[in-house]
Amino acid sequence: MRNPKLIDKFTDALPVPARRLVDELLRIAEPHGIPLYLVGGPLRDLLLDRPLIDIDIAVESDAIALARALADSRSTEKDAGSARPEALVGRAAATTPAPGVVTHPPFLTATIRIPGHHIDLVTARSETYARPGTLPTVRPGTIEDDLLRRDFTINALALRLTSANAGEIIDPTGGQRDLDARVIRVLHEHSFQDDATRILRAFRYATRLGFEIEPQTLAWLERDLRYLETISAARLHHEFARIFAEQTPEDIVLRLHQTGALCDIHPALRFAREHAKAFARLRELHPTGARSAYWPVLAWQLTESETASLARRLALTRPQRAAVEAMPALDGLVAQHLQVRPPSLKRSALAELLAPFPLPALWALTALTDDPTVRDRLLDYLTKARHERPHLTGDDLIAMGIPPGPAVGNTLRRLRAAKLDGETTSREDEKRLARRLITEGDKTRHRDRKTTPSCSS
Repeated sequence: MRNPKLIDKFTDALPVPARRLVDELLRIAEPHGIPLYLVGGPLRDLLLDRPLIDIDIAVESDAIALARALADSRSTEKDAGSARPEALVGRAAATTPAPGVVTHPPFLTATIRIPGHHIDLVTARSETYARPGTLPTVRPGTIEDDLLRRDFTINALALRLTSANAGEIIDPTGGQRDLDARVIRVLHEHSFQDDATRILRAFRYATRLGFEIEPQTLAWLERDLRYLETISAARLHHEFARIFAEQTPEDIVLRLHQTGALCDIHPALRFAREHAKAFARLRELHPTGARSAYWPVLAWQLTESETASLARRLALTRPQRAAVEAMPALDGLVAQHLQVRPPSLKRSALAELLAPFPLPALWALTALTDDPTVRDRLLDYLTKARHERPHLTGDDLIAMGIPPGPAVGNTLRRLRAAKLDGETTSREDEKRLARRLITEGDKTRHRDRKTTPSCSS
């Protein structure tokens, strides 16, 4: 069924720079009879009246050559129709992408970028899997081939953007019906065996869209959980990062835990109500940094060996690994120092203890604890104490008579501790303390000289 107004709805939903990019792409493709289709998630979201996050366009031709032709057209500011037809025929042989183009030849895809926006161009293709969990082998194909390789029916939709049939929706699997029914359905029984990351995506889409996983799909999903073991660490990391980018990632991870999927990813990985509450609390306490602190929340109450193993299984980056592996030591620090009543550590001593730990780990611990005193002391460090510095600088201390060198740093640390503990509140207070420290230092040096035996003795 044709619905030309959908194309207008699509272009009207785009920011102006992206709209111009799409218009230019159509002007290049149409004179050469190259079929273009809006596919997958963007079309799904368009039909659901949701904001467009991505622009995915399938090409029944060479997507890489078309992307380069678009980049060339933009860079030379020539009329889009002047692109040479021969540049759009067959596989592109060059391996160095044109400016603004990132190519992925094994997957027949390309991304063309402008500041703040990009379009993913995909050669319509078929896929075969040599064995579960491996990346697929791809071959150019028709738009129908391309739709039948996708994960769920609601993503196996295409809107024809070119030709006399522009505006036609191609729906070989009943995706529009499932959109109306608000269900997530796989295309075939072995879908999760071919690519078990679809298990994580099923829950991500269901949670984001408020859909239900269709009963037969859910049965196949639960049957095939063990295939998560076949997924590489890098691909798991990518999927978790996408989950953490959702508005309420805890709902997704909690469902993965309840289904048993997390155990098949890593035997120590669990996600209880306490973890979910910490995720939500992180967004309240630290909205700009919540996403980086989700990773160490996963490591709460794990041992050192378990956190190291989990970091490898999820291919964590160096900062993520440091935060995750810090959690066992932080748990011990809380038990030894922060849960003591009455609190025994001064503010300066606590700041010194916490300073070596990665900030995401400290934020994670702040969100995880249910002890208000512990949380308040951690929040004080994270939002105030770690930023506080003495009024006096190293130059001020040298001007007051402290010789350049370690003594300056030691005095600055003592002044900072005094400020944190309320012993000083002004620049004048710090000057008085600095003078006293200088005097005490002079007395110590004088005493040391008197007690040091001479060579003649």
